[in-house]
Amino acid sequence: MSTVDSTSPSGSLVIAVDGTSGSGKSSTSRGVAERLGLRYLDTGAMFRAMTWWLLREGIDVRDEAAVAAAAGRPTIESGTDPLAPTITVDGTDVSVAIRADEVNAAVSPVSAVPEVRARLLELQRKAIGEGGIVVEGRDIGSVVWPQAEVKVYLSADPDARAQRRTAEQGGTDVARTQQSLLERDRIDSGRATAPLTMAEGAVHVDSTHLTLAEVIDRIVALATRARRA
Repeated sequence: MSTVDSTSPSGSLVIAVDGTSGSGKSSTSRGVAERLGLRYLDTGAMFRAMTWWLLREGIDVRDEAAVAAAAGRPTIESGTDPLAPTITVDGTDVSVAIRADEVNAAVSPVSAVPEVRARLLELQRKAIGEGGIVVEGRDIGSVVWPQAEVKVYLSADPDARAQRRTAEQGGTDVARTQQSLLERDRIDSGRATAPLTMAEGAVHVDSTHLTLAEVIDRIVALATRARRA
């Protein structure tokens, strides 16, 4: 398990990694956290966990009022070990369940509900605490933790993203995956509350032609410079 000494140079460091779906945020963020001995938080998994719970409870995820009224009910907990991140809802491990197609299809409208974002924002900031963590999502550098010492906006061209996501999921329909990713980007970028955007002061990293190791190296270098500043 990754542990952080709060007295070390990395002890209070917060690295915010935002970006588009399928750009490699999770693999990159976990790799950076492991290299630097930091904790890791996947905020997207929290929104997926909320979505999974709403679907299980039979709540219409397209009914914003119903989602808003229910948003405070589930207990969502995120483990922050980059080597074995966990996510539970009311004590149930949902790490696999939240990756199901029905959750994929419903997470964007759920994420757009202000009450959901407010509830999870509170949990995210609590998890960040005194720092020593890599946090990935859509609005980390712009909303969740704008004071982060390192802010990265990770992207890749649509075809590369679709190829990667299709391979991760063991699928074969790259065109369908690409359409799904672009639709999610459209919804996330256009929502009124905390839209997907590149935060002020963020460094844009295009991973289209980079290996995972190269992307990790770039962010580790940014963190090293930030610690020396």
